[in-house]
Amino acid sequence: MVLFDWQVLPRAVSAVLQQLSQHGYKAYIVGGAVRDICAGRQPQDYDIATNARPEAVASLAGKLGWRVVEQLGRNFGVVVVVVDRQPVEVATFRGERYGEDSHRPTAVWYAETIEEDLARRDFTINAMALSITGELVDPFGGREDFAAGIIRTVGDPNQRFAEDALRMFRACRFVAQLGFRLDSAAQRAIKANLGRVAGLSLARVRDELEKTLLGQYSDRGLDLLVKTGLAGASCRRKQSGQYQAVPILPELEHLVDLPQNPQFHRYDGWQHTLAAVRAVPPDLTLRWAALLHDVGKEMPHVRGFNEFGQPTDHGHDRVGAQMADALLTRLEYPLRFRQRIVWLISQHMRFFAYCNGNNWPSAKRWVRQTARQGFCRQRAELAEAFEQLGTLCLADVIGSQPNDAALNRAKEFKDYLVEIARNMPVHTSDLDYDAGEIASVLGSPELVGRFLQICLQRVQDGNLANERWEIIEAAARWGRRQGSKAGDRQGLQDPKK
Repeated sequence: MVLFDWQVLPRAVSAVLQQLSQHGYKAYIVGGAVRDICAGRQPQDYDIATNARPEAVASLAGKLGWRVVEQLGRNFGVVVVVVDRQPVEVATFRGERYGEDSHRPTAVWYAETIEEDLARRDFTINAMALSITGELVDPFGGREDFAAGIIRTVGDPNQRFAEDALRMFRACRFVAQLGFRLDSAAQRAIKANLGRVAGLSLARVRDELEKTLLGQYSDRGLDLLVKTGLAGASCRRKQSGQYQAVPILPELEHLVDLPQNPQFHRYDGWQHTLAAVRAVPPDLTLRWAALLHDVGKEMPHVRGFNEFGQPTDHGHDRVGAQMADALLTRLEYPLRFRQRIVWLISQHMRFFAYCNGNNWPSAKRWVRQTARQGFCRQRAELAEAFEQLGTLCLADVIGSQPNDAALNRAKEFKDYLVEIARNMPVHTSDLDYDAGEIASVLGSPELVGRFLQICLQRVQDGNLANERWEIIEAAARWGRRQGSKAGDRQGLQDPKK
């Protein structure tokens, strides 16, 4: 028996379990929800496994007035029923056989027992089932492995990974999410089955990479990804009817054991990178930026040595940004997502140049230049970009040779930059004006657009306050210089008076 407050079970899930049981079928909660329950956590998602065939599930749902969502999942014994507008996935016990495809089974058949169904699953911690009476079905010791913090395959790891190569990436993901260790037999099996990765789709691999990056223990999952060789493997994408190989993350491999200047770094290149990833919040943009921020180190024309024979990597931010752009393009990330990460990497050393200098006010030119590059569309986006940059650079400090003075200075400079960005208009929509008032002052609506562009530059330069009445005054002066028939602010009242 497992102690669980069944009253907190979602009503839709409870209803499906009860109705299947009342109509003579076996029904269990399976997968990650059982894992969460064993850990004393409230599950976010629930999957149900049953010996009822899909047509029986659909028939029962129809009698109860539940809607059935027709999906291709029916081919794999999966039916989605909607109870009170809540979808519940119900899967029939099944077995699988795999062939050449690195992820999809070549044959699926219905099984008679929950034990048979659990035997096809990847890891022991995912091969448990819980009935509505509290009976835990755990034929492979998943609960014991969970308590010990071990990720172990169900049966022979070579067979499990040869069946479905995505399971190797899922192992890294569970390490990242749970902080567990992958047992040594499974680690050896990953290295032995790397060739199977070539048959995986880019979309599925990228999905697992993202889940690994966002895990609470992402550094552990990423370390496993690199040390087992998965990062250096290639998956595939289909283009114009032909499969193309896609290298996954080979750019990370050279960072392992990469020497760094001990004056500034306590870790090698890879351990420093992992420390930086660990130090940023679980945001996909920040995690990618932290993972790739030093990828340009030791590249040709970057790695050098100072007069004391210590390694240097001048220009690694520029080269790393180029490498990151190529990598993220290869992984088919959208343009604006790539642009933000590339910008963060390209600017992280500039942050330190200003931060450690003695002329912080000069950093305003940097913010103004960024505002004019078209990189951000509005002031809020500009502030967000500098907020992310400061967060990345704080993580860089934490992963280097941190001390309170360096951290405090970086935090203060981050706040300073963000405050400038918050007050730096990027688009004319960030200006404090009323288009009708400006048109009235200029005497011609056609002149409004030209004036606002000039006004935007003047506010960015600090030559004009971003205040409504100041902008009206500027419009009047500019209008007179343009020979406008207006410029006398007819009918307008100064709100300061």
